[in-house]
Amino acid sequence: MGPDYGTEKYLRLRAEVKSLKKYFKNLPRPKEAIEGGRTVDWSADGRYLAASSYMSEKTVCLFALVDDRKLVKEHTFRGHHESVDVVCWHKTNGDLLSTASGDKSVRIWDARAQKCQACIQTKGENINLAWSPDGNTIAVGNKSDLVSFIDVRKFEVTKELQFSGETNEIAWNNENTRFFATLGSGQFDVLSFPDLELLKKVQAHTTNCIALKVSPNGERISIGAADALVSIWDTKELICLRTLARLEWPVRTLSFSHDSLLIASGSEDLVIDIAHVESGEKVAEINVHMPSFTVAWHPKRYLLAYSCDDKFASRTKEIGSLRVFGLNL
Repeated sequence: MGPDYGTEKYLRLRAEVKSLKKYFKNLPRPKEAIEGGRTVDWSADGRYLAASSYMSEKTVCLFALVDDRKLVKEHTFRGHHESVDVVCWHKTNGDLLSTASGDKSVRIWDARAQKCQACIQTKGENINLAWSPDGNTIAVGNKSDLVSFIDVRKFEVTKELQFSGETNEIAWNNENTRFFATLGSGQFDVLSFPDLELLKKVQAHTTNCIALKVSPNGERISIGAADALVSIWDTKELICLRTLARLEWPVRTLSFSHDSLLIASGSEDLVIDIAHVESGEKVAEINVHMPSFTVAWHPKRYLLAYSCDDKFASRTKEIGSLRVFGLNL
């Protein structure tokens, strides 16, 4: 923390960071991995963790959090014909899960009924997915940099937006009035929603912007880029507040904690960085043995699910290695 902080704020943040460091220092480090987990996401109520299976690739595993102590595999969703690249839950309904696949489709699953509710065909191999805060729209981006907007009430694509260059992670603001897209140019676009008019191009990094997350309180945007930096922005003013520079490889996954105090960053570095959002100070780190595919904080607790790029000893087949920091797995 620098001298630009007022005394009262400085003392508050110091106390906050000290308390968080103490808490995470005493947390158990995961010991055993759960099979699968190329991409993971917690349900809105925190009852479930969804993970695309890396061994069979075409399936999605549903894990239940039991007694706030352990994960139990409850169901495997089948139906996609190619790899499942992204999973994303409804923002308020803890039973609705969406998945995007290379088979040019988006599926919506009912976790309670354990069945597919809808299958929506799209125009390309899908790699990015976001669900709007009001629950009415799913945005899906494909390898051709086309973002399709699915009306969940009709189960059909109602709008499309073609970007001229590499387009990566996408998201809405909490008010459902702005839509963000990270770009290969080092910028992120800010568009109005639902009319999708370009409001501003923000030059965030010198190289490809890859990951993007909006904090649960809606006040911050975090961008992870190929320059190995994580930038944290004021959502309304679109001003960069600070940059995290502890990683050495492109940042490909980010996640804010439920209280918006922490940001977890994963890359090909053999460590996951956990930082205090308002100061940038490192609170904790998780040592990993392979590059990180994905990180996801629990919506109510300090539980961080993450998946790494494991390989069999033969090195002929990749699998996902899913762990949860905070649970004794």
